[in-house]
Amino acid sequence: MERLAILNPQVCELAREAGQKIMHFYEGGASVTWKRDASPLTSADSASHDFLMEALRSLTPGVPVISEESDEVINGAVAADITFWLVDPLDGTKEFIKGTNEFTVNLALVEAGQPVIGVVHAPALSLTYYGVRNLGSWRQAGDDPPNPISSRRAGSSQLAVVASKDHAGPLVSAMLSRLMNPKLRSMGSSLKFCLVAEGKADLYLRDLPTMEWDTAAAQCVVEAAGGGVYSLDGKPLGYGKRGLRNPAIMTVGDVQYDWPALISS
Repeated sequence: MERLAILNPQVCELAREAGQKIMHFYEGGASVTWKRDASPLTSADSASHDFLMEALRSLTPGVPVISEESDEVINGAVAADITFWLVDPLDGTKEFIKGTNEFTVNLALVEAGQPVIGVVHAPALSLTYYGVRNLGSWRQAGDDPPNPISSRRAGSSQLAVVASKDHAGPLVSAMLSRLMNPKLRSMGSSLKFCLVAEGKADLYLRDLPTMEWDTAAAQCVVEAAGGGVYSLDGKPLGYGKRGLRNPAIMTVGDVQYDWPALISS
């Protein structure tokens, strides 16, 4: 536990440094290419990736670093006893290209299949969320002192639901149609998870595909704030799965609420 508490500030600083590199391209213009899966890749993604791969390997020698932009393709599962980093050097590339400010750097340390340190840094917003397993979660705006955050109990009258701007699937639409007067907020990148972690939303439902680097850092923030991230059968989302692919997930602030019944009804 003490080891994680000591390591966490260093990880936050690396996320901010990566964010500075991203902002250089955000303010000055970035070239865009397209990956084989038709998702965009910018020069900002590459600059952040290169920096973080080297920095994390230097920070924790011998600990593998898996990034969305790594050349290696992970086909098998990661061994359950392996400690490794999961990195999304620029989450929300579409938001970056559109100029919405809603993009993040995501860094997570995974041990025994669960994220134990998670940092979500939004450089254009000068905003950082971070969590350490069993120690808590915090929100820091700019150079202000960090403030502890916690998720909230779900109310019965009106639920606040956060959804993806670009990837809200049919299950989300069906659930929203069953709710009475839901409060809906749309947002890009892993900031959606952070709204749940800080008690500004009750539920983030994602039924379209994600990869483990999309969710690990934010999951740690949510869980350390008192919430949870689950597959739709109610099992906590784990890491090191075959192909590093996630199933449909629900991110909740109130872990006692009967979310599966609401979603599947």
